[in-house]
Amino acid sequence: MDKRYEKLAHSIASEIVFSNSYGKTMKKWRELFGISQTGLSEYLGINPSTISDYESERRKNPGINVVKRFVTSLIEIDLATGGKIVNKYVNDLSTEQIYYVHEFASVINGIDFVKLIEGKVITNQDILERVRIYGFTLVNSLQAIMEIQSGDFPKLFGNAQERAFIFTDVSTGRSPLVVVRVNTTKPSIVVLHGIDEANLDKLAIALAKRERIPLVVTTKKLDEIESILKKL
Repeated sequence: MDKRYEKLAHSIASEIVFSNSYGKTMKKWRELFGISQTGLSEYLGINPSTISDYESERRKNPGINVVKRFVTSLIEIDLATGGKIVNKYVNDLSTEQIYYVHEFASVINGIDFVKLIEGKVITNQDILERVRIYGFTLVNSLQAIMEIQSGDFPKLFGNAQERAFIFTDVSTGRSPLVVVRVNTTKPSIVVLHGIDEANLDKLAIALAKRERIPLVVTTKKLDEIESILKKL
């Protein structure tokens, strides 16, 4: 498989693996590719009920080999009919910025920061008033998993460790907190964009509590958040 398509396959597979509902995520991608359960099962040489069982989560969480085969099949089926869907996502990935770093002209505390982004504090609210933020970093959560190596992680901090990480393209919040957990240097606050508390992964909350990092969710439009923060 072309390396461009491998990158797309890795991104989709990662979203399924880290999702709090692997079945819904598998179904979402199958439908985005416009492939029926019957069409996919025929390509894979399996019973359509097997696809249905995974999507409804009647079967246990699929292993990486099953996910890889599932994703590869979606891409190969689409390529066989012209690759319209695949090429759209490949182009999106090739132009997508993994992270963006911005420094503030002056420090802002955690409480004021949360108000500006219209966020809801999920964990460690007791330390929010003491948090000092000197800048923010926008991070594409899926791309961070696939592209950022441990040696590159310090680049996300710009000129100051005391900053907010705002993760975009969040599905459940698990993967961003895993990324933060496994690295030695930690941001002052973690913001998950585009997700509400009801859909937040319990492991994400547990990791934030363990690391003593305020975890915040917000559904405010991203361009509005950027516009506000870039004026600081």
